[in-house]
Amino acid sequence: MKITTTLVAAAALLGLAACNQNPTENKADQIEANAENTADVIEANADNAADNLQANAENTADAVRDAGDNKADAVRNGATNAN
Repeated sequence: MKITTTLVAAAALLGLAACNQNPTENKADQIEANAENTADVIEANADNAADNLQANAENTADAVRDAGDNKADAVRNGATNAN
């Protein structure tokens, strides 16, 4: 959503800016807008990767805790059944 909003805003600004500019200035503005959009995508991808990495780490930690709890319960149940 953030990327789409940025792209729409950049396109609107370019459209308005193009009204009173020469072709060279329009081309330079387009280069800047493209670079800005690319940078925004890179940042969004990094944010998504970090979020995914954190979620995966939390899920793995939860799985380790659950496995430990299950093993401990099995030991307790085995000890109870042996008595």
